[in-house]
Amino acid sequence: MKVVDKPWGKEEWLEVNDNYTVKRISVLQGHQCSLQYHEIKKETMFVLEGILNLYIEYPWDKGRHTIHKLHPGQYFTINPGVIHRSIGVEGDVVFLESSTSELDDVIRIEDDYKRV
Repeated sequence: MKVVDKPWGKEEWLEVNDNYTVKRISVLQGHQCSLQYHEIKKETMFVLEGILNLYIEYPWDKGRHTIHKLHPGQYFTINPGVIHRSIGVEGDVVFLESSTSELDDVIRIEDDYKRV
């Protein structure tokens, strides 16, 4: 298993193959991932621990966004082109991310850690 430390938490790569990727992602309370989108990659997030706010902005609805509050046992699928951000709001959040395997397909729009 590969572990990738991030300024907001960490990723544990549980499975990576040509067809799909599964990661266990931890987001520290009060931290957030980059505001980003993917051109090809499709992903589903399934919350295991904590409460995750998921910021979603659809490309056809510029300037408008929704926040989905996900509790343990809840999930959300993000299609290519959808702008999104994961935010740890209550407790350290742990979720599984199952996605297609385009791991370099990340276009960052904003980032608290100056990685844009």
